[in-house]
Amino acid sequence: MSIDPLVLLAVAGGGGLGGMARLAVGNLVARYLGVGFPWGTLVVNLSGALLMGLAAGGLGLPGPGAGPAWSLLAIGLLGGYTTVSSFSLQTLTLCQQRRQAAALGYVALTLGTGFAALLAGAWLAGGLP
Repeated sequence: MSIDPLVLLAVAGGGGLGGMARLAVGNLVARYLGVGFPWGTLVVNLSGALLMGLAAGGLGLPGPGAGPAWSLLAIGLLGGYTTVSSFSLQTLTLCQQRRQAAALGYVALTLGTGFAALLAGAWLAGGLP
């Protein structure tokens, strides 16, 4: 299976922009809400889920060989913007600090409201009845 060079370029460019956006949003949220809880990563992941829902609702779910637009937005930009690795590390850090309730709350907030944000984005884009 070969990948269209335009798709590769779209994913690379989107990933770079998404990573920079993640850094900017995470730092901005931390400045206002503090660093005692990983609010920045939570905001990034929830807003990313909402944006992914908007993309899925507006562009439709991708099939095999998704084109450059989906590759740029969903795979590159939002893939670079959201982060499971930071979420996992921050959950472990909360557990190591013996803050199990905060860790469990963080997991529940991220997963539960993340899925709700995805549904809201798809609904706002007209992708859900």
